[in-house]
Amino acid sequence: MKHVLKIDGVTRRFGDVTALDGVSLEIGQGEFFALLGPSGCGKTTLLRIIAGFETPDSGTVTLDGDDLLARQPNRRPISLMFQSYALFPHMTVAKNVAYGLERERLPRQEIRKRVGEVLETVGLSRHGDRRPAQLSGGQRQRVALARSIVKRPRLLLLDEPLSALDKKVRADMQLELKRLQHEVGITFVVVTHDQEEAMSLADRIAVFDSGRVRQVDEPVALYERPRTPFVADFVGANNLFEGTAGGPALRTADFGALPGTPVEHLRDGAEALLCVRPEKITLHDDTAGGALQGSVLDVSFYGGVSHISVEMPGRAKPVLVAVQGASDVRAGAKVRLRWDARDAVIIPAASIPAAR
Repeated sequence: MKHVLKIDGVTRRFGDVTALDGVSLEIGQGEFFALLGPSGCGKTTLLRIIAGFETPDSGTVTLDGDDLLARQPNRRPISLMFQSYALFPHMTVAKNVAYGLERERLPRQEIRKRVGEVLETVGLSRHGDRRPAQLSGGQRQRVALARSIVKRPRLLLLDEPLSALDKKVRADMQLELKRLQHEVGITFVVVTHDQEEAMSLADRIAVFDSGRVRQVDEPVALYERPRTPFVADFVGANNLFEGTAGGPALRTADFGALPGTPVEHLRDGAEALLCVRPEKITLHDDTAGGALQGSVLDVSFYGGVSHISVEMPGRAKPVLVAVQGASDVRAGAKVRLRWDARDAVIIPAASIPAAR
């Protein structure tokens, strides 16, 4: 894959606060790339540096090999779609979309042609004469997207683009964004704290924590093979067990040897964590042998999936188990838990540097 955007060793401090600490990333041509992390982790600061609204204290940012930091924000081949959409309420949809092209003094015929094409692409060709107040939230989101892509940027930056939408509209727009990204062929970089949004949209995800990148991976690999304690705990629900590495198992003081697969070579006796997803754990009757024993604390039904909390002696936090459909297990029942070694990962207890 050809790398379009290269970020190398970018650091940004605000007084005593280090917002970004030596961040390095490479983003490919036509890729949908997500910056994921909790509030205050540095992802928006990085987006603002790419857009030109912030200047790093050190490091470089290049686009197609050219120094991006040397260009003024309005001279960068980049569009930024704001979280608030920032539409002009007194302008029609068509005028909102055309605004950037008019500022560049393009011929009217060219503007009319490109606006018509992009409104067709986002499914708003019949809404060009309406004003933003006459549109739904999802439609306003499409207008903002159309305005961003009509200038045909090399890179489109999206800052929490779906946070203002309700759950159903957000799910629909996730599919729409992905379709549009493939259709227009522009590299998308999206900032979000929503794990489901990042997992459903992105080709690859960079997980941020405290100004650093903890892991960069494709969504499935990120979910199934987290490489750091933060990623294992932040991305989706996970059950974490503490212990020491011991071959294809985690040795624990309270539960014996727990089966798992190390994500990298770990020396015997090294402090480690075992991570197993709720849906990878199976419940068995208490008469079954050779498995962890516990008692059901709570059962919650979420329309298609049941979450079962299992309390275990020697463990402060209940183990979460997810099963398809309604469960016939009841609170207070004695159960045993099992999982396959290939369905659990063993990672170092301390964070390791992220790969690019």
